[in-house]
Amino acid sequence: MPSFDICCLETEPELNSNVVSINVGGRIFQTTKQTLTQAGPKSLLYRLAETGSDRFLDRDPDQFSLLLSLLRSGTLPSKVKDFDLRDLIEESRFYGVESLLTSSLSDPSHLDAFALRKSSEIPLNGRDTPSAIASTPFGSLHVSHGSKITSFDWSLTRKSTILTQFTAIDSLLAISPDIAAAGATDFSGLQILDLQKGRVKQVLNWENATRSGSTVQAIGSSGEFLFTSFESSRRNSNSILVYDMNTLNPVIEIARNEIFGADLDSAIPATKLRWVSGYGLLMASGSHSGLSGVSGNIKFWDIRSGNVAFELKEKVDCFADVCASDNMNVLFKVGVSSGEVFNADLRCLGTVNNDANDNSNPWMCVENRRKV
Repeated sequence: MPSFDICCLETEPELNSNVVSINVGGRIFQTTKQTLTQAGPKSLLYRLAETGSDRFLDRDPDQFSLLLSLLRSGTLPSKVKDFDLRDLIEESRFYGVESLLTSSLSDPSHLDAFALRKSSEIPLNGRDTPSAIASTPFGSLHVSHGSKITSFDWSLTRKSTILTQFTAIDSLLAISPDIAAAGATDFSGLQILDLQKGRVKQVLNWENATRSGSTVQAIGSSGEFLFTSFESSRRNSNSILVYDMNTLNPVIEIARNEIFGADLDSAIPATKLRWVSGYGLLMASGSHSGLSGVSGNIKFWDIRSGNVAFELKEKVDCFADVCASDNMNVLFKVGVSSGEVFNADLRCLGTVNNDANDNSNPWMCVENRRKV
């Protein structure tokens, strides 16, 4: 029994010293130092955990309760729906936990695909129809409409608009929160734009043998590289250029086609570029509509060698759109004629001879019955 009493006397002060009481707007909150330090060393809450003085804050206790729950569990409680998001954002900035709030609100695991509803309508200045949209890992959003680009912060509450040299922007890629790459199919060159200062930082061009101008058909990126699909203004050649993302210096040119005669395959520029990180390959796809219907090709490029790793030529039921899923090892397409969704095993594409007369067609319909 004496040893038990001594143990209590030793541990009780330690427990008490770990508990922090904070008076927020007249309501007392008790938590631990460990919980408050989850806010990060630059936050007000971290400093409150370290100080021994009176902890009184003349702020809204209900909103503080939400942010404290965020520190404790990493998620916001369900009652957050009853609060105005803009007010909560401003409160999170006061406490220095805006980044934690951003992560919580953008967590994909919180999305219920069967309970989606309209969250908000993005306000754009003018009457021009949006033509391209780009998001950043930092949560900000850029929308092109007409000759303008409007940028929003992650909360969609603060925005700024710049005027560009384009009539309309067809391709838009966010490089950083303030820098974007923009191009159009009727305007020469890929422009690197400073969205904060509203100016052109740099113009990236590609020239063919005739030294005609080049328009942008598609933009893509990996963590290290920027990819741009160009087509000459005379539409007699096309190419894909790979740039270093940091310096914007060209690294390699791939998929260059000089078009002679009726070579339809070489006349199709890549209108979609996607980096397939699991395979270290660049997917480039494009299609063409002619008298015999829609035909196209999907190529996977090894940018280290500049060679095609494998290719699919689409002639029977070409794609209206195509995308690759890394974690599923699957390539998906929507058939332009049938409207059906098809998939192909990425792991087997290199072994398939995808020819119109070949029975080893890699595509399998997701469902056998037709859907509207």
